[in-house]
Amino acid sequence: MLLSALGELRPSCAVFADWLARHKPALDRRDKVVDLVAPQILSNAADAVKRTPYFCSGCPHNTSTKEVPEGLIAQAWIGCHFMASWMERDTTGLIQMGGEGVDWASHSMFTKTPHVFQNLGDGTYFDSGIFAIRQAVATKANITYKILYNIVSMIGGQPVYGSISVPQIARQVEAEGIATLVVVSDEPEKYDGHHDQFPKGRTYHHRRELDDVQRRLREIKGVTVLIYDQTCAAEKQRRRKKGEFPDPDKRFFIDEAVCEGCSDCGVQSNCLSVELVETELGRKRRIDQSSCNKDYSCVNGFCPSFVTLEGAKLKKAAGNVFDPEAPRGTRVDALPEPRLELDNAPYDILITGVGGTGVVTVGALIT
Repeated sequence: MLLSALGELRPSCAVFADWLARHKPALDRRDKVVDLVAPQILSNAADAVKRTPYFCSGCPHNTSTKEVPEGLIAQAWIGCHFMASWMERDTTGLIQMGGEGVDWASHSMFTKTPHVFQNLGDGTYFDSGIFAIRQAVATKANITYKILYNIVSMIGGQPVYGSISVPQIARQVEAEGIATLVVVSDEPEKYDGHHDQFPKGRTYHHRRELDDVQRRLREIKGVTVLIYDQTCAAEKQRRRKKGEFPDPDKRFFIDEAVCEGCSDCGVQSNCLSVELVETELGRKRRIDQSSCNKDYSCVNGFCPSFVTLEGAKLKKAAGNVFDPEAPRGTRVDALPEPRLELDNAPYDILITGVGGTGVVTVGALIT
């Protein structure tokens, strides 16, 4: 076998370079490859650039996984919401897809912890997670399943396969014999007039009530379900660009002259769009309008520096436009041609960016 079945094929793997050199001498680049010994192949310690994965601005998981009642824990499994496990949110655990909460049925017999919250994505629920809920009911476990309904698949942008909706999930878990069901959403009012689609006894709450709701659920014996309904932030952005999703005509700005740099806006929202900015009066905060998905969680704190603008549009820089009458040096055709380095020798092209920005697509097109 040419390559090991373990680990990853890194750029520093000399096996491929050796094969290329034998295949075509012009492609011999072995002098530019530093081979790694076997133990290092599985390590990322040599990587020069590292970026910790994080929730997108306005991500529903950013809010749904934030608050866990003191003294209890949440268990994180498959999906983007797993990132909560490295954000000091009392969230831990890892198990196979569809096994969410299965380990708690036995683990609960050997701990004084009376109850746990189990995060479960909507796609995983539809795939196999409902069976985990079924076994939890059968074993009479004290557990609250937080079904995180965000409309898209965890691998990014794809719809969840099959027919699934919040009312359908509510009816299904009711039929499994759960003790209580609650629905939490950033827009609970959208269920007005549709209560007949849900089981009797269900309650609806705004996401700002999440902590109080969870405190009540932890006191209920048996299996309870909390459906957290909020559309994926990246999906909102995609649909807004197509005109298929409401786009609130409101933006928040931070007046740097008023901001005292307390960072409460960042604490309340845990949002990447809340950025640091250095000023003559010290470090302040600002909102990156290009990445803001209008979640508005940043204003939940007590801060007088926020300014609300309605009807305002982002100012865009004017690009160069071809104008035959424009002075030389300002026309688009006056820009220098890029220097070409392509000859018979092999060459590399480095495309910078992170996942989700199109680097894979651009690489495929160039190839």
